[in-house]
Amino acid sequence: MRSGVKVTIVGGVFAVVASGVGYGGWNLWNGLNGGGGGGGGSDTGGVSAQSAPKKTGPPDAEEIERTAREFLAAWASGNALTAAQLTNNAAEAEPMITGYSTKAHVTEAVIEPGEAVGAKVPYTVKATVEHGGVSKPLTYSSSLTVVRGLTTGKALVDWQPSVVHPQLTKGTSLVTSEASAPPIKAVDKDGVELTEEKFPSLKGVLAELRQKYGSKAGGVAGVELAITSSDQGIPDRTLLTLTKGRQGTVKTYIDAGVQAAAEKAVKRYDKASVVAVEPSTGRIRAVANNPAQGFNTAFGGAQAPGSTMKIVTAAMMLDKGLVQGAGSKVECPATVTWEREFHNLKDFDLGTTTFQRAFARSCNTSFIKPVKPLGAEAGTALGETAKKYFGIGEVWETGVKTWDGSVPASSGAETAAAYIGQGRNQMNALTMASIAATVKAGAFRQPVIVPQSLDDRALAPTRHLPAGMAATLRQLMAAAATGEGTGAQAMASVSGVKGAKTGSAEVDGQGDSNAWFTGYAGDLAAAAVVGSGGHGGDSSGDVVARVLNAR
Repeated sequence: MRSGVKVTIVGGVFAVVASGVGYGGWNLWNGLNGGGGGGGGSDTGGVSAQSAPKKTGPPDAEEIERTAREFLAAWASGNALTAAQLTNNAAEAEPMITGYSTKAHVTEAVIEPGEAVGAKVPYTVKATVEHGGVSKPLTYSSSLTVVRGLTTGKALVDWQPSVVHPQLTKGTSLVTSEASAPPIKAVDKDGVELTEEKFPSLKGVLAELRQKYGSKAGGVAGVELAITSSDQGIPDRTLLTLTKGRQGTVKTYIDAGVQAAAEKAVKRYDKASVVAVEPSTGRIRAVANNPAQGFNTAFGGAQAPGSTMKIVTAAMMLDKGLVQGAGSKVECPATVTWEREFHNLKDFDLGTTTFQRAFARSCNTSFIKPVKPLGAEAGTALGETAKKYFGIGEVWETGVKTWDGSVPASSGAETAAAYIGQGRNQMNALTMASIAATVKAGAFRQPVIVPQSLDDRALAPTRHLPAGMAATLRQLMAAAATGEGTGAQAMASVSGVKGAKTGSAEVDGQGDSNAWFTGYAGDLAAAAVVGSGGHGGDSSGDVVARVLNAR
C-alpha cells in the first residue's frame, strides 16, 4: 500500500488510528461519518457510487488500496456488517468477523498492511487475546485479495476465512475457551517424549490423541485460543495457550528412533509417505509425510498401490490352487489380453518361468493370465483374499483416524487391472506396511498406535495365513529383495532376513507414476509411496530401506 495504516482495538472498544502520508486526520472508512453504503464505501469526493457506471476488468491500484484500507478499518472499528459488505460473500464473512471479538476474545489488535503485490495485500496482526482475566499476545500474518464484484462491478475483498487468520478454512472458527481436551505428554514405547517440534509429521496424530485420550490420561484442561471445526471428528488446533492446565501422559507404540529416520527419509522427496509396523504385534513404530503438515496421507490416503498388490494376488493364486508354490511354472509373455491389452514394463518377456522369478521381476502378465480361468469369480476373489488373510475391509481401530484400504468387486478389464494393483484398488502406506508385516509374521495383526487398554476399543481379529502360503510368500518377497529382484538395489544396505515388493501406479493426468515399495527386515515392516516417483525400487525403496535400517 502507498502509505502506512494502523487499525487498532483498544480496551475492547474498536477505534481507528491513521498514520503515514495521505490520510491526515479523517476517518479511513467514510461510513464511520455516516457516508458511504454497505455495498462498499467510496471516497471519490461526492460522486455517488450509485450514479457511477459499472466497472469491468481487474481492479486498478487505487481501487485495491482503497478497498483494502476500508475493509481493514471497518473490521477494526467493530463494524462487522460494513466489513462483510466490502467482501464478495457478506453472508459468510459477517459471522466470522463478529466472532473475532465475541468468540476469539481479541481485545486489542493492530493491523499493519504491507505493500500490495498486484491485487494481493499482505498485513501483520499484533493482537491481544483475553479470557477470564488472563491475556496473551498473538501475532500472525495474513493477506487479502481485491477482486471485481460480478454483479456490482465494485472492487471487493475476495472473501476467504484466511482473511481473518491464515489457518482458518471453511467450516472452522477461532474460539477462546476452556480447551476441549486436557493437554497431553505423548511418549514413545520407551518413554521418550514425542513433540511436533521434533517430529513434525506427528502434529495431527498428537492432536487426535489429545482429543481422544486427554481426559483419560489424568490431565486438566487449560484455556486456549484454538481453531475449531464444525466436523466433530476433526480435533481442535491450538494457536495460543492462555493457561496451560495439567498434562496427562499418553503412551504410544511409536519408536522415536525409527520415527526420526522416517521423518528424515520422506524429506528427500517432494511428496512422500511412510509407515513402519512391527509384524509380531501390529504396533505402529513410525508414520511420516512430506509435506508434514496437512492431510495425513500415510494413514488416510487412498491410492492405487501398483504391483505391491501382487503380494495379495499371489496369496489368492495359492489359495485357489492356480499355482502350487514358488517353483510352479507360469508364463510371462510380453502382453496379455483381457478385454484390452496389458503389458509388462518395456514389454519384457520371460517365456515360461517360475512363479518366484515372475514375482521377483514383477511380471504383470504372470499375475493376469493364470486368473482368467476363474471366470466371474475372478471379480471378487482378490477382495475376499485381502479380507480373509490381510484384514483389508475390516474396520481398524488403531487409536487415531485411518483409512483401511479397499479392494472392491470388479468386472472385465478392470478385474485384470486389479490383480496388478490398478483399477479401483486403493491403499496407503499403512495398509501396505500391514500387508508386508502379515507375510513376515504369518498372521494379520491389526495395526495399533496406542494400547487397546486405553479405551477397550474393538480390534479386527487376528488372521493366520496357512503355513504353506506364508512360507511361499516370504520366499517370493525374499527373491524380490535380492538377486535380480526389482527391490534388490534398494534393499542392498538392509541386513538380515528380508523381503520386499516394488510397485508403480499410473495416475490419470499425471506424467510419472506413483512409486510404491513395501518390505521387511527383522521385526519391522515398512511401506512408502512417493508421488510421481516413477519406479518403486528407486525413490520409495530408498525411503523404506532408511526406515528399516533404523530398527
